Amino acid sequence: MKIIVPMAGRGSRLRPHTLTVPKPLIPVAGKSIVHRLVEDIAKILKEPIEEVAFILGDPAFFGDDLVASLEELAGSLGAKASIYRQDLPLGTGHAIMCAKESLSGPAVIAYADTLIRADFELDPAADAVIWVKQVDQPEAFGVVKLNQNNEIIELVEKPKEFVSDLAVIGIYYFKEVGDLKKELQGVLDNNIQNGGEYQINDGIKAMMANGKVFKTGSVDEWMDCGNKDVTVETNSRMLGFLHNDGEHLVDYDVQLENSTIIPPCYIGENVVLKNATVGPNVSIGKGCHVIDSSIKNSLVQTYSQIKNANLDNAMIGNHVVYDGKFTSISIGDYSVLE
Repeated sequence: MKIIVPMAGRGSRLRPHTLTVPKPLIPVAGKSIVHRLVEDIAKILKEPIEEVAFILGDPAFFGDDLVASLEELAGSLGAKASIYRQDLPLGTGHAIMCAKESLSGPAVIAYADTLIRADFELDPAADAVIWVKQVDQPEAFGVVKLNQNNEIIELVEKPKEFVSDLAVIGIYYFKEVGDLKKELQGVLDNNIQNGGEYQINDGIKAMMANGKVFKTGSVDEWMDCGNKDVTVETNSRMLGFLHNDGEHLVDYDVQLENSTIIPPCYIGENVVLKNATVGPNVSIGKGCHVIDSSIKNSLVQTYSQIKNANLDNAMIGNHVVYDGKFTSISIGDYSVLE
């Protein structure tokens, strides 16, 4: 089994945090989005992963440190890491075809901007599976249309009239991903574009037209990391899941002085808490100092100093110095507010 991970986009909706760090490397509950996504998919598949192929953007932004972390991630699964580049933002289908050398055999394709919680078996009768989640407002999503055999017969983007309430979440399984490769090559050769881009959906529609059977796979939880507010919410939800799973989330060397931690929280190594109340639903990365402050429902990355703060629904980057009374804030890396 292979996992293909397109992650070339810079994540403009999550600025300022993605001005210096690609969105898939933003930490959620102490671990980057892409690490959590790939590890969770591997758990769901319950079979050996032979290769993880990552499609990255500009090397000036997606640099050597990122490549090294992705190689380490693949290695932790006993898999080979393959690194590809998408030089131009020409859509999901184009991104996948940048990894065409890896497009053979069974594979999962997953976009690195969401997290899931799921436990199910792949349908052996299906040529492909599209993961979906039941939603309250299907008109805001791409959805699948099913026939009487619960096979997917159509993909509909943001339907004005009700088609179904099963939203496509951006994770796909192909029994033979080479079939998708063949159809996407036709999309590129025939310059079939939507919104000026080459889309995976056009390859999938061509597979359906050729008789391939698509089924749905349902997830229990689907968590977005598109902007600051939903990323903070996703951090809170993931902390709750990990806490209920019994994971140890607070590093043993945290220095506490007249401070309280209200779970669930992730607290990294070498964190100092002085006259502070932290939690619930807070992640604080390694090397941070929190002094004379209260923090809840927030995400703080690494090596930041927080003083005299009362934070709620806040997201703070790496190496930030913050001393102030604002509450719902979003501060990028290396900022100083005193």
